[in-house]
Amino acid sequence: MTPAMSEDLMLMAMIALATMAVMLLGYVIWQGVAGSERRLRRRIAAARGERQMQVQTLASVRRDDGEGSGHPLLQALSQMMPRRENLKLRLSASGIRLTPVGYLIASLTVATGMLLFLIFWAGLAVPLAIPGAVAAGFALPHAVVGFLISRRRSKFAARFPDAIDLIVRSLKSGLPVTEAMMAVAREMDDPIGTEFGKVCDAVRLGKPLEKALWSMADRLESTEVKFFVISLSIQQETGGNLAETLDNLSDIIRRRRQMKLKVAAMSSEAKASAIIIGSLPFAMFTILYVINPDYVTLLLTDVRGMIMTGVGLSMVGMGVAVMTKMVRFEI
Repeated sequence: MTPAMSEDLMLMAMIALATMAVMLLGYVIWQGVAGSERRLRRRIAAARGERQMQVQTLASVRRDDGEGSGHPLLQALSQMMPRRENLKLRLSASGIRLTPVGYLIASLTVATGMLLFLIFWAGLAVPLAIPGAVAAGFALPHAVVGFLISRRRSKFAARFPDAIDLIVRSLKSGLPVTEAMMAVAREMDDPIGTEFGKVCDAVRLGKPLEKALWSMADRLESTEVKFFVISLSIQQETGGNLAETLDNLSDIIRRRRQMKLKVAAMSSEAKASAIIIGSLPFAMFTILYVINPDYVTLLLTDVRGMIMTGVGLSMVGMGVAVMTKMVRFEI
């Protein structure tokens, strides 16, 4: 087999792999859209008081756990994935309707796209492009999910005192705790309504309220939610005025958030410096590539240039990590 024929076969194989990855990703997205429509119909049925609510909720929990994902091949892939439970917890905390199998398909799609980019646009050899594509397939989806988790937790923390106030008003009007949480699930938007809706669904299926709330605290990894769960647990065991306790807790959480915002404002200058210093090498590389591509591509094609690039990126990464650690405060 001539080198030209082997290159053509490799190109055809990569194109076929990319096509399969895109088709699988489209299938997962379609499954998520269909699941959203089913959840909407289930909420409408709950508002009308239909008797099938518990059966539909059980189906919802099974879908959230990754069961009933459709194709047997997808189920087999889901069972073979390492650290599947941790990945399910991260995906649930991020708020995206994606199963572990869908996450795997998205990672393969990113890796395939990066491989084609490095080979046909950057001009790298296949043995050099494969490690970069694999790294991108692992790092980019992980970073996106981490960003979504951080944004969702921040949004939850900002609205959580309002949810507690709604629970307090419901308790003062004579409603039990579970009914007050159902009111939060109905009246407030994502992520507050979604998370409390999961708690109410779990309680409806027979799970103790305390365990359902601790599951929510594990998903969100929020100190405020842990305070809330501990307050409810203590009041259930010892008795007392739960509405007054939660009212005080809401005030404490608001004060904590005000302190966090003050700290963020005071450390904003250092954060801006870290962002500028970290992005400057990449900006200069882009500018030099536009001006004189042959001068810069030696850093990607020559062995000495790749060593220099790796050392430089490692030093930049360590510097950004140190500056990020310096401006991060725990309250």
